[in-house]
Amino acid sequence: DTLWDLAIAEVEKRENPDDDYVKPGEVWEKSILFMGNKNGGKTTIILRCLEREESPKPTLALEYTFGRRARRHNTPKDVAHFWELGGGTSLVELIRIPITSHNIRSFAVVLVLDLSKPNELWTTMESLLQLTRNHVNKILTKLEKTNPEVAAEIKQRQWNDLQRDHPDYALVDPFPIPLVIIGSKYDIFHEFDSEMRKIISKTLRFVSHYYGASLVFTSKSEALLLKARALINHLAFGYDKGKSVSVDPSKPLFIPAGLDSMSQIGPPPASDSDLGKMRANTPLELWKKVFEKTFPPKSFCDLQDTKDPAQDSQYAEYEVDVMRAQKNQ
Repeated sequence: DTLWDLAIAEVEKRENPDDDYVKPGEVWEKSILFMGNKNGGKTTIILRCLEREESPKPTLALEYTFGRRARRHNTPKDVAHFWELGGGTSLVELIRIPITSHNIRSFAVVLVLDLSKPNELWTTMESLLQLTRNHVNKILTKLEKTNPEVAAEIKQRQWNDLQRDHPDYALVDPFPIPLVIIGSKYDIFHEFDSEMRKIISKTLRFVSHYYGASLVFTSKSEALLLKARALINHLAFGYDKGKSVSVDPSKPLFIPAGLDSMSQIGPPPASDSDLGKMRANTPLELWKKVFEKTFPPKSFCDLQDTKDPAQDSQYAEYEVDVMRAQKNQ
């Protein structure tokens, strides 16, 4: 390349950062935010994705780590930024730190739901997804004024997984940025009564399809973690997410975005007379009512058991703690 070619390439790169198409020799950067139930296994999943052998510690507030992979031999390594929101739903305001207008084009969300606690499942999912969606929509509204092309591209991309001729095109409401829903602790869930498992599986299939998300059930078993890893590596490094689909309720679910349909999922699992009595404005609301009839939501408050981080033993520093004790005294 002549000096002019290099200069033109450099200008194009600055004008179009983090394009999905990455030229040879360029670095691809993606960011992923993990959120979900407290003690739901988010840290374990991140460590497995990054192939780290350390044992997970409880996450305090918002934690950051990153992974690097080279696509081919002798090429610069791509970078994936992993953010993890601790504390269940109590600290959801912190999502404003990682998700910004600068990285929104290359951002994705992984929602980890603890299958062993169905009574907390809908509440956790609804509050985290609603607040994240509101925040992303605010960013998109600003971008429409400052950078309309990027805003239009993001809005177009959320429909990418669903072809226009898909029978459910008019029935779904895709999440504004890529979303993966992981049902964790499948080993405990597998011991549940088969009817309960069916209701939870069917509901999560509906929610994932409605939001244009991928869905995978996982546990500490290596085979299941590999499936979750495939979906996360697809978001982080652009790897192939696989085309295999598993919708059998007696087995762990694995459904990449856009490969399910309302006709396959079927109606909400309730009798016709019950469905007739339920007043709902949207399909999502109807599924919520059916689900909460079987699993009434626990009125739990995450804030009550949020310990003072200053007392957390994993952050102990002798000199600082001695001074702190003196000050308190």
